[in-house]
Amino acid sequence: ARDAAFSFIYAANLQTLQELGARLCFFSPLAGDRLPPCDAVWLPGGYPELHAARIAANTGLRADLLRHLNAGLPLWAECGGMVALCESVQLPDGTVQPLWGLLPGQATLNKRLVGLGPQQLGVAGRVGAGPPSPYSTLASSAPIVARSSRPGEASAPDAGEALYRVGSLHASYFHAWFASSPRAVAHLLGGEGA
Repeated sequence: ARDAAFSFIYAANLQTLQELGARLCFFSPLAGDRLPPCDAVWLPGGYPELHAARIAANTGLRADLLRHLNAGLPLWAECGGMVALCESVQLPDGTVQPLWGLLPGQATLNKRLVGLGPQQLGVAGRVGAGPPSPYSTLASSAPIVARSSRPGEASAPDAGEALYRVGSLHASYFHAWFASSPRAVAHLLGGEGA
């Protein structure tokens, strides 16, 4: 996804995907686009809370994403991408906006950053590095399969950003720097050699 709601995309991440052999196809949830034919989906970070009504209104894309997940195809959602998949987001004024509802839970938007700084995340024994930059917190019943940690430190059970997994969906506030571990990215997105 790539538009004003999903805009936190490192150019190096796109380059890494291409070097891994991926053919990139962009779509805009805000423009009402449907999911193009694909083997994997990446919902990058951004500001879905600013566009919650338009995101929720794209029910065709929601149905496409649900079919994608029901087929067991991978979906990686980071930060804002994860928020868009939640059932709802609570804004600072207390208003609750519905979202796609493909990940159980509600995000609560804060007025300032909740976490910042370099992090690492173990994925299938491999580590990718990137900073979380959430302005929200998530209350979710989804299973947590890993947590991020500061570089050089072991992850603690209740510290760091959670990596949620529901079927073929992986989601976290963690922003992955794909070039730091292409094999981890291939694992998340179901690529060869994963």
